[in-house]
Amino acid sequence: MLQFFSHACTCDQKQATCGQEAESFKEQGNAYYIKKDYSEAFNYYTKAIDMCPKNASYYGNRAATLMMLSRHREALEDSQQAVRLDDTFMKGHLREGKCHLSLGNAMAASRCFHRVLELEPDNSQAQQEVKNADSVLEYEKMAELGFEKHDFRMVVFCMDRALESASACHRFKVLKAECLAMLGRYPEAQSVASDILRMDATNGDALYVRGLCLYYEDCIDKAVQFFVQALRMAPDHEKARLACRNAKALKAKKEDGNKAFKDGNYDAAYELYSEALTIDPNNIKTNAKLFCNRGTVGSKLKKIDQAIEDCTKAVKLDETYIKAYLRRAQCYMDKEEYDEAVRDYEKVYQTEKTKEHKHLLKNAQLELKKSKRKDYYKVLGVDKNATEDEIKKAYRKRALMHHPDRHSSASAEVQKEEEKKFKEVGEAFTVLSDPKKKSRYDSGHDMEDDTGNMGDFDANNIFKAFFGGGGGQGYSFEANQCMYANSCRKQCLKKYNLKNKFTIQHISDSVE
Repeated sequence: MLQFFSHACTCDQKQATCGQEAESFKEQGNAYYIKKDYSEAFNYYTKAIDMCPKNASYYGNRAATLMMLSRHREALEDSQQAVRLDDTFMKGHLREGKCHLSLGNAMAASRCFHRVLELEPDNSQAQQEVKNADSVLEYEKMAELGFEKHDFRMVVFCMDRALESASACHRFKVLKAECLAMLGRYPEAQSVASDILRMDATNGDALYVRGLCLYYEDCIDKAVQFFVQALRMAPDHEKARLACRNAKALKAKKEDGNKAFKDGNYDAAYELYSEALTIDPNNIKTNAKLFCNRGTVGSKLKKIDQAIEDCTKAVKLDETYIKAYLRRAQCYMDKEEYDEAVRDYEKVYQTEKTKEHKHLLKNAQLELKKSKRKDYYKVLGVDKNATEDEIKKAYRKRALMHHPDRHSSASAEVQKEEEKKFKEVGEAFTVLSDPKKKSRYDSGHDMEDDTGNMGDFDANNIFKAFFGGGGGQGYSFEANQCMYANSCRKQCLKKYNLKNKFTIQHISDSVE
């Protein structure tokens, strides 16, 4: 009996000694905690627990330290152990609730805070934390509805508010990152996902978001790698599976279209780009390229209006897409819609001030200026590359067609219109038949500034100089007469059964 009593005393002494040492470690831990040296505080609280593993307050203190070190899951385990050892340990319940809330489990957090209020109904901290938990639950519901409606800005807003209380919740962060990607805010989305992966390299959701950002930035090969890695970590990740399938299909279809275009098979390329555009409407950057590619094909197929429409869709998806502006501007130039072409080239030059873009803008501005003058080529009905002989033949035909004598029996209104056209034909020939004037006209100079008021010249003088003889006075035109001045008088009289109703001056062969 004496021996047993002696042994019991020895155990009590050891426990007392252990308790004292544990308390000493706890006090040292408290000192380091006050200094904000949380790593050392953690070490001493761990020593205290090792010495006395049944003390709830030691676990509570270490949980507080782990929370300061942002190790919330470990802190949750310590706080749960604390309340298991002592269900009346109010601080243990409070810290457990805060850990749950930080990790995004607002329902569990709310239960813990209500337990604190059972122990201490007037606890103001617990009352505030209940409100915080309720707010997180409300933001979760709002975010869920926003995501269903594709209101991604609303989701980002809700997650930002929720993360103020649930700062360690990866689920909230991933949802925010995914919505940032859907909004085209790729650097922000990448940053959020990367932060998660630094703490948890196996997080399938974060790997999926990284891949999604790359996919939407048209880095499809790298995106596929992240989707495959996400599926390794989470084989049932349906979003990663669908994105991986879309990425591979989009890449293949686009490459097929590019090959058809390079081979000159424009119809096939047009169809392939059209099919690619149906794969994923959310992939804005790739779809912008596809629209621009299809616009390029459309211009090759002479579908200029369709090409302009496709380029317009491309720049609506990506306002910084220079190539689409350039392609649309060229289409406008082809349609001689110079105002629109100048606007596009100005946009390009403001974005990228290169010599090439400056040249394109100046050329469009020149063509716009030229388009606002009389188009003498159109007046004569010849191409801008017409030869001297073609210009002479065109003048001969148009001058005879619109000569006032030919329309002497027409109404006053028709006579006035034909006289105007006759005059314009003379103006056109005056400029285009003179190499120097033609050169200045082609370069965009205003001919009226060089030659005075061209409206003052006499078109009949041009006619007389060209045809020779008595000029307009020697020509009497009637309806349905011969239009060709190089037909002889006898042939014309015979053809129209006219004897002395008009005379036609024979055109000198040397003029042709």
